Amino acid sequence: MEGTKVLVVDDYAEARRSIGKVVRSFGHATVECASVEEALRAFDAECFDVVLSDVKMGVLGGFDLLSSILKRAPDVPVVLITGQATLDDAMGAVRAGAFEYIGKPYNFDQLRDILRRAIEHRRLRRLEASADYEEAPPVELSSIIGRSPAMLEAFKLVARAARGDTNVLILGENGTGKEMVAQALHDNSERADRPFVAVNVAAIAAGVAESELFGHRRGAFTGAQENRTGLFEQAHGGTLFLDELGDLDLGLQVKLLRAIQERVIKPVGGNEEVEVDIRLVSATNRDLMGMVRRKEFREDLYYRINVVEISLPPLRERAEDIPLLAAHFLARYGPRSGRRKVPRLSEEALAVLKRHHWRGNVRELENVMQRAAQFCTDGIVTPDQLQLANDFTEPAPRDPASSALLPKAVRASATRDSFVSLDEKVAEYIAEVLQFTGGNLTQAAKILHVNRRTLQRKSKEREPEAK
Repeated sequence: MEGTKVLVVDDYAEARRSIGKVVRSFGHATVECASVEEALRAFDAECFDVVLSDVKMGVLGGFDLLSSILKRAPDVPVVLITGQATLDDAMGAVRAGAFEYIGKPYNFDQLRDILRRAIEHRRLRRLEASADYEEAPPVELSSIIGRSPAMLEAFKLVARAARGDTNVLILGENGTGKEMVAQALHDNSERADRPFVAVNVAAIAAGVAESELFGHRRGAFTGAQENRTGLFEQAHGGTLFLDELGDLDLGLQVKLLRAIQERVIKPVGGNEEVEVDIRLVSATNRDLMGMVRRKEFREDLYYRINVVEISLPPLRERAEDIPLLAAHFLARYGPRSGRRKVPRLSEEALAVLKRHHWRGNVRELENVMQRAAQFCTDGIVTPDQLQLANDFTEPAPRDPASSALLPKAVRASATRDSFVSLDEKVAEYIAEVLQFTGGNLTQAAKILHVNRRTLQRKSKEREPEAK
């Protein structure tokens, strides 16, 4: 990698210098630019091995730069860096030809690995014909947003899997957006103009499940007064989404396996076989491998449906996405509540949301924000307007001296007077972070996940005590 040169583009000077410094520490030379226009002039004047660009920059952004560089030199990999990732952007980045799509704050080891792969990628691409990237129509999936590493990985998998025709298994708890991902896979595939048929397997009564999936012929059973087309035939040419597949009984699993392998079905009560052409996307919130070990799910079927696996993390494991999602839902439901301005969360309400367990995941958060948008009185959502189920919230002890949540050694010696107030504790922690950053408010705000102006105000509140 000796002699490699990286073009760093970001309109925020501090971020640009920081990325440049990190890249140079890996042994690469850098040129730093503050705009797309400046970056293109530099690109036309010099040879670069990799381009690192922020997504959001003034009038022209990272996607504009990506498009221009692909026209000039399609063998040069472009890595897009974003502060707020969405599934739409991730899919757009992959479709448009971006080499990678990463979020802020990035991990140094991750960035080093991406640069190494990008440089090797360029070397290999020089030996190949230039790729032809076609822009597909955008997908309306703005509810699946996030900048957590786990969601970024899921976004990239969805974008790449959408191009092919392989079977996909989506794993995740209820409410994490499995059906929306399945819809995205369909909408961005070559089958987009054909049917997308979704069915919740758990909602089908056991006695009629085979008929629902494969159809039946008149007279096949009591009440079958006419022929019925099953879901497989309804999805012919398109995508069949089977949600909660882990609830399918073993007998039907055998027939599903045959339908997938041979691409034919036999309606109940019929003798003829019907050819079907579908892409199968399955989803479950259950541990299918555990079910395989317990002989509750067929191993051969598991490997048939799980050619590509996409895991969606629960909301409690990506707390950094909660502010983005909450703001999105407030923006969606605020106008529907007759408000001129979009409601916003108070800092106290946001803290409560981050502490909540979110057993219902994004779906639960959406419901909470919809209610909050309706009932907040002055455009500010406060904790009492969130209407969260207390049973699902991680409790904070009201009486530390008697709380079973504290270590036994602490409970033994603690008295009510031995604890400082929450404000004092917060002030103490802010002071530690500011000391760590050398008084740099911007860096401290990033560490604390608060707005710089908020941190500045809290710092001024501490000044009289320090004198």
